[in-house]
Amino acid sequence: MYIEKLKVRPRQAAAIRPCTTQFAAMLACWSASSDLMSTGPCAESAKALLQCMRTAPAPTRKHKPTINYHLARLGKTLN
Repeated sequence: MYIEKLKVRPRQAAAIRPCTTQFAAMLACWSASSDLMSTGPCAESAKALLQCMRTAPAPTRKHKPTINYHLARLGKTLN
């Protein structure tokens, strides 16, 4: 189906995720030592991840239009 006035926006760049290195280190430690409670060898990784999460800025959420908004716009072009 071809719609003349339909516009598609390009994909946005990937968002920067804080604390990914600490989280990856924690998962690797859990995988290597099976210390899921982080009491033994993974305690240091858990503390580093917790500290990073406390100091990282909170992500802001952008307004996402609802499906009804998009359907109303599309209905105008089809009629």
